[in-house]
Amino acid sequence: MSFAVIARYVCAEPDVEEVRAALLDAREGTLQEPANQAYIVHQDADDPRVFHLYEQYTDRSGFDAHTNSPHFAEHILGRVRPKLLDRTVTFANVL
Repeated sequence: MSFAVIARYVCAEPDVEEVRAALLDAREGTLQEPANQAYIVHQDADDPRVFHLYEQYTDRSGFDAHTNSPHFAEHILGRVRPKLLDRTVTFANVL
């Protein structure tokens, strides 16, 4: 059974371009991970400060490996999270 991560990130207006760029940079490395099945970044059509991510991995351990990767540390922990005003993450099993 696949494992999904659905995240909602909100940043301040001045940080929109940096967060957008960092999420797209993170996508490049994530798509190369053996357990990754999808990494889709969305920017809200009505509020550009809001980003939605859909990630899918073969299993939870694949996601855990993702969070321990160098590109996750660089782009998500180093560039995205410091800019966030709000962050919600949902974990789900794909049926």
